Amino acid sequence: MAPPRYDAGMSSSTPGLRVLVADDDPLNLRVAARLLRDLGHGGAMVTDGVKALAALDRQTFDVVLLDIQMPELDGYGALSAIRARDLPGRRLPVIMVSGESGESTRQHFLAAGADGFLVKPLSVEGLAGALAEVARP
Repeated sequence: MAPPRYDAGMSSSTPGLRVLVADDDPLNLRVAARLLRDLGHGGAMVTDGVKALAALDRQTFDVVLLDIQMPELDGYGALSAIRARDLPGRRLPVIMVSGESGESTRQHFLAAGADGFLVKPLSVEGLAGALAEVARP
């Protein structure tokens, strides 16, 4: 299945999302920040799952992007901790991000509670589509 095409109207369907991005690679964080800014969103960047959980304690976010492989606490552990914090009827959307493109990896994280899955390198089309999908009212 091809990723959805990006057009200027896509970001207007979910304007101004606050997105938390957790990735241990500074280049990936810069790319994510630029793409989010291009789509009209903002947020915070952290370098591991422990820092992601701390950021969630301090701020409210609309969506979390989690790299799968990070030091301290990997994406799977962070996803599990986020799901343990969810309140009934208030689920924080989480999109897993990986350099691995295999369907089994995607299915594993969706079964574990992720709401979406993106393959690196991130593209504006893929990110716009994933955000629009998980941030639906």
